[in-house]
Order: sequence, then structure tokens, then C-alpha cells
Amino acid sequence: MDWNERFAASGPGEPGPPGVLVGRMDLLPTTGRALDVACGRGTVAVWLAQRGLTVDAVDAAPAGLALGRELAAREGVTVHWVEADLDEGLPVTGGYDVVVCQRFRDPALYRPLAGLLAPGGVLVVTVLSVVGDAGGRFRAGPGELRAAFADLDVLVDEEGGGEAHLVARLD
Repeated sequence: MDWNERFAASGPGEPGPPGVLVGRMDLLPTTGRALDVACGRGTVAVWLAQRGLTVDAVDAAPAGLALGRELAAREGVTVHWVEADLDEGLPVTGGYDVVVCQRFRDPALYRPLAGLLAPGGVLVVTVLSVVGDAGGRFRAGPGELRAAFADLDVLVDEEGGGEAHLVARLD
């Protein structure tokens, strides 16, 4: 899949939270630093900035980042956009109060993602899952997220309909 082509055809989108946080906004702080990993068009990054967080957003696709910049400008918020290939690791250093990673699964990044959290920081992860789906090489197995982030205080752990969601806090 060519993400640049996909993003170029999609438009900038609208700011919004990760689905797992709908009805659970109280789990996130409204101040501090936030990181959106594999941010795509930046809809979550812009939403985090609207909540009052200082946001870094990382993606490998220049077209997605351009749409994110357009959305941030339209919404009047600032986001620090970083173009980076996540297969080469995370291009940021820690101390984040919120780390979000939506629909990008790389188990090699699980420990580094948790390592970016500041004390009390919240991690929000959604990946494709075999639970409730036919499966495939990009899908997490049952319980994968809970096991990967067992050192964190798990606040939400849901699997089904082909997705797995985890919200956890570093105590």
C-alpha cells in the first residue's frame, strides 16, 4: 500500500480522539507533552493539541504529514511534525504525558513506546487483531497488548471486531 497516494486522495479529515477514548476523555491529561506515533493525517495529533497538549507527531508518509499541517493550520493549533521511518525506531526522546499509536503494529516498538512515558503518563494503543477477524500477518494475537504492556497499570483492555485497544498508565 502506498500511503502517500492514499493520503493524497483522502483530504485532511477532522480532529478527533482515538475511538477507545470516546466516553473516556477523563483518562487523558489536558496539559503536558503528547506523542502521536504513525500519525497519518494528524487528526489525533491536532485533537490532542486542541486539548492543550504540546504535540509531536511522527509518520513516514510526507503526504499524511502535509495533510496534518493543513489541518493544524485550519484549526489554529501547533504540532511538531516529524517525518521518520518507524522501522528504524522512534525518533523522539521520552517524558511524554500521552503516547498514542493507532493502527500501526510493530511489537519491536512496544517496549520503546512504554519507555517514552513520563511518570503518570498514559499510553493509548489500537492495533488490528485476530480476535473477531480472519487474521493476517499484521494482526495481533489474543492478549498481545496486555502482555506487552503488563508493567503498566492497564485502564482499558478490549479486543473484538478485528481490533485490540489498550489504555494504560505508567505509575
